[in-house]
Amino acid sequence: MIIETERLWIRPFTWDDLAETMRQRSNPDVVRYLGGTAKQTPEFVAERLRFYMDCRARYGFSASPAIRKSDGVFLGWGGLQPLEDSGEIEIGYGFDKPYWGQGYATELAAAWLRYGFETARLARIVAVADPANAGSRHVMEKLGMRYEKNEIHYGTDCVCYAISREEFRPREGFYAVHEESKGGGEG
Repeated sequence: MIIETERLWIRPFTWDDLAETMRQRSNPDVVRYLGGTAKQTPEFVAERLRFYMDCRARYGFSASPAIRKSDGVFLGWGGLQPLEDSGEIEIGYGFDKPYWGQGYATELAAAWLRYGFETARLARIVAVADPANAGSRHVMEKLGMRYEKNEIHYGTDCVCYAISREEFRPREGFYAVHEESKGGGEG
C-alpha cells in the first residue's frame, strides 16, 4: 500500500532503506528529540526498521519513508504505529534537516491521520513529543490535535496530544491510497 499526496509518495520500508535511514538518524539535529545520536546505533536503527516492517504486516500501517515525487528523494519518515504498551496508535514523523520548514511533516501526518480514520477506521490517534520540540507540537496543533497531558514515553517526559475520528477534518489537497506498488523512488 502506498499513500500519495500532492508532493509525496509514502511507501513501506524495505531493507534497502537501512543505509539512508541510518544516515538521517546520524544527524544530531534530526534525532535531538529521539534520544540523540548515541541511541541511534546501527543495531537500534535496524531494529526500528524491523519494528516498522512488523507493524506493517500486523496492522497494515507503520512508519514509512516519505519520498518526494518530483525527484525520488527520501526526505524522512513517518506514520502510524502502536505507542509502546499503551494500546493506543500514535502518529510520528521525522525529516532530514534540509527539508524542515517546508510543510512535509504536516502533509505526511495529515495523510496518515486520514488513512487512520477513513481506511483503518481507528477511533483515536495520539502523538507524543518532547515538550521542547516546538516544531512537532506545531504540526500536531495544525492537524487539529489537542494537548491532553504530560507522561513518560520512550524513557522521557512527553507532551501527549490526541484527536478522535469525530474531531478530524481532512485537509484540502490531493490524497490517494494505492494498493499496487509504485516506483516513487527507492531512497
